[in-house]
Amino acid sequence: MSTDVPTAETVDTREGWNPLTRTAFRFCVCYFGLFCLLLPYIPFALLGIFGRWIREYPGPWNMALTDPVTDWVGRTVFGVDARLHQDSGAGDQTATWVLMFCILVVAVVVTAVWTAVDRRSSSARLLAWFTLFLRLCLAGQMVGFGFAKLIPTQMPGPSLAQLLQPYGDLSPASVLWLQIGSSYPYEMVLGGVEVVAGLLLLVPRTAVLGAVVSLASMAQVLLTNMTFDIPEKLLSSHLLLISVVLLAPHLGRLANVFVRQRSCEPLRTPSLFSDVRKNRLAFWIVVAIGLSMAFGSGYDRWVVWQEQYGPARPKSVFYGIWEVRDFSIDGQSLPPLTTDENRWHRLVFDAPEQATYQRMNGELVPVHADFLPTGQLELTAVVDSPRENPRRQPPFAMLSTERPTPDQLLLRGNLHDRPAVITLERIDLNSFTLRNRGFHWIQDYPYFR
Repeated sequence: MSTDVPTAETVDTREGWNPLTRTAFRFCVCYFGLFCLLLPYIPFALLGIFGRWIREYPGPWNMALTDPVTDWVGRTVFGVDARLHQDSGAGDQTATWVLMFCILVVAVVVTAVWTAVDRRSSSARLLAWFTLFLRLCLAGQMVGFGFAKLIPTQMPGPSLAQLLQPYGDLSPASVLWLQIGSSYPYEMVLGGVEVVAGLLLLVPRTAVLGAVVSLASMAQVLLTNMTFDIPEKLLSSHLLLISVVLLAPHLGRLANVFVRQRSCEPLRTPSLFSDVRKNRLAFWIVVAIGLSMAFGSGYDRWVVWQEQYGPARPKSVFYGIWEVRDFSIDGQSLPPLTTDENRWHRLVFDAPEQATYQRMNGELVPVHADFLPTGQLELTAVVDSPRENPRRQPPFAMLSTERPTPDQLLLRGNLHDRPAVITLERIDLNSFTLRNRGFHWIQDYPYFR
């Protein structure tokens, strides 16, 4: 029978573990088991194609079940507010760090009690189930993040407003995001490696190779998260540690092959059941879960690509970067002085209902842009507020729109309760070097501009 499907004969029959190995194994079961179950995006990845459907309906999965605990521990032990910010996508929030502390304490206590009560020298069957659990959790994250890059949505290319932003004003995280997003082939290769690693983890024969590829990939991700201050240090470090845990039983074999240049014994995988048929059924269930995760992640990212980042995404009716040629207030044309706080330099339309105007000093100001049925453009200031309770301000501009030619735009109306006439001309987007440079096999001199 193919070794892809564990059989009853592949149960680990080696001698019992030493006390250090036994204690480390039990700690890993407690710590990483709680970590994978309590961080909601890991179980959701395992749901595959059903995860997207479940998230659309209200329920306990849409809230942080650990909030009462982390809030109390944060206030009592660390003196900080440790409530999870649901409107934030950051993974390194105070609440998450406090949760890791709680998991660590629980894991230490449970490991101590477990060791005192259970005197068995090894747990081959538990090792088999725990290994499968970690493989699935790691595979779900690798496939999910991989498809987010393979269909380049995790790090999209620069928006039109970002093309105007000075490099020195960018955060290190923005520099990394835009650097990778500026080259879709590079981002897709990174994602392809992660997807392959996740799929390899699902098959017993290739699981070790999948863990090795995951380890290398997560090492690179953790390095960029640390050096560019990306708020996903906790997740990437734990995925790396899970890869190490999966490889721990095979370090001797790997050292024999890659370092000592010796032959190694065939891999003997602990089986889930003593019955061959049950093991075969479990194998195909794992394959089905893997296919579901891959399809679900791919479909999710394809929808995001179509709706937000791909060429077919919705765009503003005036999509483009518009240079202000004339700016008149109260019938007087304002000269283009960098000290003028009222005059605009450029107006950017990218996504629907959004716009950005650039002041003469280079500052970029995002605004809401509503195109009314009357043909007027209504601009409203963006006010920082929790997403659960957004605040909309009265419009500061109500302008009629005229378009004499495809590359000319004329706005007339009121701007801050003063009559205004703004004449704009659209900039050729391919005039930006970042968009027109392209690829060159032959370069006699490096091109750094």
